Amino acid sequence: MWELTKYLQKYKKQTILGPIFKIIEAVFELMVPFVVVNIIDVGIANGDREYIYRMGLLLVVLAVLGYASSIICQYYASYASQGFGTELRNELFQHIMSFSQDEMGQFQTSSLITRMTNDINQLQLAIAMFIRLAFRTPFIIIGSIICGMLIDMKLSMIFLVATPVLAVVIYLVMSKSAPYYRKIQKKLDEISFAFKENLTGVRVIRAFSRQADEVNKFNQQVDEQKENMIRVGKIAALLNPVTFVIVNVAIMVILWSSGIQVNLGELSQGEVIAFINFMNQILLALLVLANIIVIFNKAGTSAKRVAEVLAVHPTSQVGTSSLSKKENGMKIDFEHVSFTYYQNSEYVLEDISFQVKKGQTIGIIGGTGSGKSTLIKLIPGFYLNYEGNIYIDGLSVKDYNLSTLRKKIAIVPQKSVLFSGTIRENLKWGQEDASDEQMIEALQVAQAYEFVQALENGLDHQVTQGGKNFSGGQRQRLTIARALIANPEILILDDSASALDFATDAKLRKAIADYSNEVVVIIVSQRTNSVKHAEQIICLDEGKAVGIGTHQHLFTTCEVYKEICLSQVSEEEALQS
Repeated sequence: MWELTKYLQKYKKQTILGPIFKIIEAVFELMVPFVVVNIIDVGIANGDREYIYRMGLLLVVLAVLGYASSIICQYYASYASQGFGTELRNELFQHIMSFSQDEMGQFQTSSLITRMTNDINQLQLAIAMFIRLAFRTPFIIIGSIICGMLIDMKLSMIFLVATPVLAVVIYLVMSKSAPYYRKIQKKLDEISFAFKENLTGVRVIRAFSRQADEVNKFNQQVDEQKENMIRVGKIAALLNPVTFVIVNVAIMVILWSSGIQVNLGELSQGEVIAFINFMNQILLALLVLANIIVIFNKAGTSAKRVAEVLAVHPTSQVGTSSLSKKENGMKIDFEHVSFTYYQNSEYVLEDISFQVKKGQTIGIIGGTGSGKSTLIKLIPGFYLNYEGNIYIDGLSVKDYNLSTLRKKIAIVPQKSVLFSGTIRENLKWGQEDASDEQMIEALQVAQAYEFVQALENGLDHQVTQGGKNFSGGQRQRLTIARALIANPEILILDDSASALDFATDAKLRKAIADYSNEVVVIIVSQRTNSVKHAEQIICLDEGKAVGIGTHQHLFTTCEVYKEICLSQVSEEEALQS
């Protein structure tokens, strides 16, 4: 947890002044029993009402000053803890956003969300409690013992015996409960993942009438979490009765011992009351300490989980285009590229080599799992742990500043992603200062302008979360328009027309071809009709390029490509240009 304290740097003042004001409050609290001693031994014993009123007023003043100090500390604690949480949350979000696909694969999305929310909330609470109570609690315990010694050294030995016994009880309870807090946080990840998975796949669940099964599975996980919480609760429940027994035994011993001393005139009645007050203050302070330990246990687990994410070093490069280039006039150049996920021994792509000139349209085709999507993810540097070389404009992808590289490239992924807002706001992801004319042109090329124009608010039509108020084909065309607005040098369409009918797909490909003769267009598809007119087609099978060439060439020379073609159209149709 200490490694995360750097996020408190901006809040040093609050972190230092907060405990100081809390200790001032504790000083006023420790003064109260001494005032009570005087009220009993002087005011009440002598029947001096004026003195009682004066001392009563002093108690009110001590209470007000203590309350004011506590409020100031509370303000500083809230300011510092919320600031710490904001700094850490911003840093964590920025760090996650810098992850490549490789790093993102190390964590479940639901786990990252839990770490960003629940875990940082736990850390904020720990910081607030640290400022408010971490120094006050030991100060009260030590101060009460010292004050007891000032009144009577012999009787204060009871404090010195009872306090360590209480501390041991608290330690035993906390040490038994600590492992469960780790289980609780881990199980929370699993519950979040299950909930997210069910929300995402709700249509599939309903289609297969599996609602009851999924509810039972979710209930089972929640029940396991409940069992962990109950176990912790049972252990923690021992704390109050055991500590109260110890404290009440100590108070009985104080009353018995002090009673003898009062009879002998060695101790006053007020001092006995003061001893009991100090004993109760020690009890309350130790109970607060127990709660702090619980909070710190949870925070320690949360800190490790947050630190795990921050410890992952993103593979983002800070390269420079001033490095030596490979001058061969190619826009994209793959040289013997092989790739495997997470250092697995099995290659997803193996010994891929091809070249693409400016303005060419490239088709990538292959069966499911052949490596099509993986191949195009290497071009913008989503994965950098590949073997061989990939050059964009003659410069290795690994030598690029990734931000610079990705400004050259626009990708339309398999799964169309739209964000909450308006169509206009979604299109401006491609170019923030895009004009309405540019948007309309992009929509026309993407074959989306007709249905957008028909909407009541046109470009200002609202998009719900994930674009659920549009059909699959409409979402795909809107994401293509968003990519076109970015004016990319390389446009990658990763099976992004799969939801379109053949006629619309054909119009889209023709419109993109006419859009610019400078842009490299890479079409990834399982439809031969989508790629057959490309200048170059790369046919993949089990991660290997089994054929590279035109449609006619591959149909006559590549068995895998021919088999794909004939599974979709007749041989006569396949041979038609």
